Amino acid sequence: MIFAPTPQDEIRITRTDALDPLASYSRHGFDLDDEHWPSVEHYYQAMKFEDESIRTQIRDAGRPEAAQKLAKKHRRRIRSDWKRIRDTIMTRGVYIKCRTHPDAAEALLATGDEKILENSQYDYYWGCGRDGRGENAYGRVLMEVRSKLRD
Repeated sequence: MIFAPTPQDEIRITRTDALDPLASYSRHGFDLDDEHWPSVEHYYQAMKFEDESIRTQIRDAGRPEAAQKLAKKHRRRIRSDWKRIRDTIMTRGVYIKCRTHPDAAEALLATGDEKILENSQYDYYWGCGRDGRGENAYGRVLMEVRSKLRD
């Protein structure tokens, strides 16, 4: 098993670890919105934009890191409702990935009822942050998808 609970009964993952099936960077491609997405990160970064040409550039990026870099390059063109919908977009991507790839779903279900923390020291929104006071939005997304998969 890849994951081991910490003494606090938490499972810590890193969203950018492409070898972790729970990471948004993992190469578990899926079809959504009439397109094939190489990873959840590609999908998430592309959905920041309404401009189809930017979405295509991001979708076609060779690696998740490149998709993120392209999104940063176009940050002035991010859709106005992004902060309101970003959690929904991430949840859709993670859910469809798990429905498409049984290994990703099994890895998520294997976390049991443990709290899942995204272990980024620098991301205080998606991660727990250096001091543990971050919002842990990615961990919450994983726990929500885990609950949906059980139903």
